[in-house]
Amino acid sequence: MNITVLSVGKLKEKYLKQGIEEYVKRLSGYAKMEIIEVADEKAPENLSDQEMKQIKEKEGERILAKISDDMHVIALAIDGKMKSSEEFAIHLDKLATYGTSKVAFVIGGSLGLSEKVMKRANESLSFSQMTFPHQLMRLILLEQIYRAFRINRGEPYHK
Repeated sequence: MNITVLSVGKLKEKYLKQGIEEYVKRLSGYAKMEIIEVADEKAPENLSDQEMKQIKEKEGERILAKISDDMHVIALAIDGKMKSSEEFAIHLDKLATYGTSKVAFVIGGSLGLSEKVMKRANESLSFSQMTFPHQLMRLILLEQIYRAFRINRGEPYHK
């Protein structure tokens, strides 16, 4: 399975970079991993709805440029479907079993994802009703992908 994590913004925090590198290393035995960062737009505090939409659209175009036609796209969004770790593991296993070898997880910027990105997505996934910094979400996502592979292989880890 080829898994791409497509994320808006550069990762600056050293502790997050270290955690992400660790999970990418752990996942190398299960899947081919690629992390792609696209530039984020500067977003001042007091934006109008139209300005927010324009920023999301610019970031969205950068995201869409990195998504190939044969990718199964899972957008991370607060209003997406929530799954337990076990349900997520089963879902990833089904994707692999039924010929979906390229999966892209998309993490938007601080304002979220554009309508075009959401329309391109095959599904949306929510990790919580809470809001997480998008940089931290990368680490949480990679940990859950790793956990899913361990669950699917019957390997100890997910307790």
